[in-house]
Amino acid sequence: MECLATWLVRFCRESTDRRLNPIAVRFAHPRGDESSELEKFFGCPIDFGAGTDRIIFDKQAKQLRLVAADPYLNEMLLEYCEQALAYRRSREGALRITIENAITPLLPHGKARLGTVAETLGVSSRTLARRLAAEGLSFGEILEQLRSDLARHYLADDDLPISEIAWLVGYQGVSAFSHGYKRRTGMSPKRMRARLLARR
Repeated sequence: MECLATWLVRFCRESTDRRLNPIAVRFAHPRGDESSELEKFFGCPIDFGAGTDRIIFDKQAKQLRLVAADPYLNEMLLEYCEQALAYRRSREGALRITIENAITPLLPHGKARLGTVAETLGVSSRTLARRLAAEGLSFGEILEQLRSDLARHYLADDDLPISEIAWLVGYQGVSAFSHGYKRRTGMSPKRMRARLLARR
């Protein structure tokens, strides 16, 4: 766990090109002999024997720009997603549309989770879950339906590789995407693409 934590902090520093130090580090295991070196690396005291392993950064850290960020790619992805969602907006409720809009830019980064979406919308996870339940909606169902709709839209573009589509809709690889898509639609992405292209 110490190795994973140091790798994560080093990754954050390299990604932001800053000497980014956490404000607190907690490990569930007992204190080790080399803890002083770890504290020097992290730049903060370490709480050993904690209830859970945690690395806590200042809230302002999430505002730091990534040195390798590609604003043009982000803009392109948002445009793709907006086009895919356009036809659905006239028949969906306001809450669902709001959640879909929040989920869409998070998908390629693997961060489309209830907690992250709730934070984006400025509410707690519990509040968002309660609002969904009041309208008979499920976050998981919205996410999976959105993924399916976006994938169908992307598959109709023969210039987009399936590996890229998998990334765009939040899967870690083609295999996971193919399995999830077939479970949802009853056919593989390749078969769906062939059907969509045959209709042109």
